[in-house]
Amino acid sequence: MRRSASLFQVLLVFTTMVETQWSSVSGLYCNKMSPNVYRPHSVTITEFGAVGDGVTLNTKAFQNAIFYLNSFADKGGAQLFVPAGKWLTGSFGLISHLTLSLDKDAVIIGSPDSSDWPAVDPLPSYGRGRELPGKRHQSLIFGSYLTDVIITGANGTIDGQGATWWGWFHNHTLNYTRPHLVELMYSTNVVISNLTFKNSPFWNIHPVYCSQVLVQHVTILAPLNSPNTDGVNPDSSTNVCINNCYIRNGDDVIVIKSGWDEYGISFAKPSSNISISNITGETRGGAGIAFGSEMSGGISEVRAEGLHIVNSLHGIRIKTAPGRGGYVKNVYIADVSMDNVSMAIRITGNYGEHPDDKYDRNALPMISNITIKNLVGINIGVAGILEGIQGDNFSSICLSNVSLSVQSPDPWNCSLIEGYSNSVIPESCEQLRSNCRQTPVCYDGSASSGMHVQAPRHKSSTSQFLNPFLKLASF
Repeated sequence: MRRSASLFQVLLVFTTMVETQWSSVSGLYCNKMSPNVYRPHSVTITEFGAVGDGVTLNTKAFQNAIFYLNSFADKGGAQLFVPAGKWLTGSFGLISHLTLSLDKDAVIIGSPDSSDWPAVDPLPSYGRGRELPGKRHQSLIFGSYLTDVIITGANGTIDGQGATWWGWFHNHTLNYTRPHLVELMYSTNVVISNLTFKNSPFWNIHPVYCSQVLVQHVTILAPLNSPNTDGVNPDSSTNVCINNCYIRNGDDVIVIKSGWDEYGISFAKPSSNISISNITGETRGGAGIAFGSEMSGGISEVRAEGLHIVNSLHGIRIKTAPGRGGYVKNVYIADVSMDNVSMAIRITGNYGEHPDDKYDRNALPMISNITIKNLVGINIGVAGILEGIQGDNFSSICLSNVSLSVQSPDPWNCSLIEGYSNSVIPESCEQLRSNCRQTPVCYDGSASSGMHVQAPRHKSSTSQFLNPFLKLASF
């Protein structure tokens, strides 16, 4: 107990000292984006007959309000304000140059009637609904081919009332794949901020085929046993920033995707240039940050810093399988703290099902240039299980400045991987024990470092802060 308490104090000091570095990460791709865009035209949902009693269905009111505001799209845009109250609704779509703004006491509530969430075509990069063949239910808030869209508020709430959907899932009575809370497709300049998302039927925030997306100051909540309630899921999207969020849910806190097997390979739209910072997450069914398993269009240029993962199944996870094709490469994860995590790092080469039997079994994924550094964890069950694929070794897996207080007598289990490690406690698996006098190739998170040569003795300023703490924590 004394050692754990001391290490926890180290985590607090470490968090404070690197906070300024973490806060700058979101500026990589989204520094010109803001939820505070002036809209010269504004209406309130009550002007269109909405009643905030939690009982009256307001789908038509939302649809009519947004139809009216579309006339201002070329006149500086418009705002739809949702005041205090409980606003029951089915699915409704957004328009370009729109701000949807919620009062701090406003709650948009998803209808428990599945007919209020229409069935729509599957995503082309998935080929079918993610859970069932065929169509899928439309998200509560959706939009396609939009630009300049803001969903924000004074920490108002969007509640999907997911318990009904979770029951249908467990009872195998779903007709179509469950809906998300928010899904925007083929859209640019999207900001989602200062809101609480609760009880999503499926994934919470799903930008797909989008660019220039900022998700910040968001709270996402769902029971820890709720099925597939992923937090934020960038999917075949570029220039995405996710920062300053608290997420407690039943599946992956943040997970990056890019299409499923032959459909994702054919659609060929990767996820890239993704910046993640200052995230606190808790999940009993997933990971703090995950990649895949749907990654057939490719995932690259991901930088995640300042992650706090507690009471979770996995900390960092990459999921893939033969048939996926695609790649996960050029991933840099740094400045991570974990507490009470069953497995700190997991890379799985045989994960998940396939959309149908038409996938190419010879389509092997490429997993390379994965750097994890400055990771401290207490109350960790297993340090890591890292498993590649026979005939498809995962390469350039680099661990640096990692200190984990591990309960298992066998902290690492590695196979079919190659890489490098430096200052790892407990000592990493043999496949990562390259000679420190050699010059390894490790991705350092910079734009030009896909083949960047990183000297093994070089330490960033963050590493210089962390190393003496690791020494103290080992006493």
